[in-house]
Amino acid sequence: MNLALKDIRHGLFRFVLTCFGLGLLMTVVLAMIGIYNGLVSDALAVVKAPTADVWVVEAGTKGPFAEASSIPVDTRDAVARMPGVAEAGAVNYQNVEAPHAGHTLRLYVVGYEPGRPGGPQAIAEGRGIGASHFELVADRKTGLLPGETIRLGRNRFTVVGLVEGAMNSGGDPAVYVTLADAMALQTELNPAAQRVQAARGAVSVKSASVAAVIARVAPGADVDLLTATVRQWKHLAAMTQAEQEQLLLASVVDKARRQIGLFLGILLSVSAVVIALIIYTMTMEKLKQIATLKLIGAPDRTIIALIVQQALILGASGWGIGLILILAVKDYFPRRVVLEPFNVMVLAGIIAAVCLLSSALGVRAAMKVDPATALGS
Repeated sequence: MNLALKDIRHGLFRFVLTCFGLGLLMTVVLAMIGIYNGLVSDALAVVKAPTADVWVVEAGTKGPFAEASSIPVDTRDAVARMPGVAEAGAVNYQNVEAPHAGHTLRLYVVGYEPGRPGGPQAIAEGRGIGASHFELVADRKTGLLPGETIRLGRNRFTVVGLVEGAMNSGGDPAVYVTLADAMALQTELNPAAQRVQAARGAVSVKSASVAAVIARVAPGADVDLLTATVRQWKHLAAMTQAEQEQLLLASVVDKARRQIGLFLGILLSVSAVVIALIIYTMTMEKLKQIATLKLIGAPDRTIIALIVQQALILGASGWGIGLILILAVKDYFPRRVVLEPFNVMVLAGIIAAVCLLSSALGVRAAMKVDPATALGS
C-alpha cells in the first residue's frame, strides 16, 4: 500500500489546490527564464542575421548597435578588394515609427544591398526584395502581411515577404528595405525644410554614409589578420562577428540582463522557501498519523517514503502545471519568451533538490515523534 497516495486521496482538494498554487509560482519562474533568454536572443538576432565574419565601422565607435557609426558608402568597395574577402555589403540601421491600421508601429529598419551580405537569410512567406525601391520584407511580429502597404517617411512600401525572429535589442521587429531607400529615409526632410536647405546650398554628409560594412571571408582566410589590417586605416575600425556579439551583450543589454538575472535568483529563492514551508507544514499536520504508524510498528523507511514521495509528487505537479501554463501563454507576452529544453530540465532538477532538502526537514521532525502521542486526545 502506498501511504503517500492514500494520504493525498484523503485530502485531494487541498493537495490539488496547493499544486496549482505552486504551478502558478513555477509559471512565473519559467516566464522569467524565458524573458531572460528572449532578451539575449533578440539582442543577437539582427547581428547574427547577415552571417558576417567581419564588421567595419567608424573608428572610435562601438557601432553600429552600441553606438552610432557613419562611414562612406564606398568603403564597401575598398573592403571587397581586400585579400581574403569573399563578398562585402553596406548596411544601415535605424528606428522609425509608422502609422498602420489605426495604430503606430515601432520598427527597426535595416537597409541592405540586395545580392550582397546584410539581408534576411530565409524568407518564411512571400519573396525577397526584387525592386530597387519601395519594397520591404517584414518580421511576422509587425503584423504586416504580404501585399499590404505601409508608409515609411514620405513613401509607401509594399510588403513582399515575411521573416521570423528578426528584431533589435529593444524587441522592435525589423523590416528590410534596399540601402538606397534606407539612406533616403534617414536623410529626408519635410518639403519646407528641403527648400531651406536647398536655398542654403547645404549638402548632407550622411547622404553618402552608411552605418557599417560587413564582409564574409573566403574559406581558409585569416579573419584576425583582416580585422587588424582594417584597423590600420585611421578612419575605420573592425571587429569579428564574435566581438560584435560580445560588445552588444556587454554594452546594450548588460544592465537589463543583470536585472532580470537578479530578479530570477530572488524568485528561485522565494520558490525554494515556499516549497520548503509547504512540505514542512504538510508533515507537521500528519504528526499524529505518523505517531500511529510508529505505534503499530511501521518501520522508519515507510514514514520516510511517505514524506519524500509526497514532496516529489508536489514538486513534479507544480513543475508540470507551470510548464503547461507558460507554454500556453508565452506567445501573448509583449517580449519574446524563449524556453530551451535545457532550462526546463535544470529547473526540474532544482525543484527536485529543493523537495528532497525540504522533506529532510519533515523527516527530522517525524523521527522525533513519540509513538505515545497517538494515544493522546
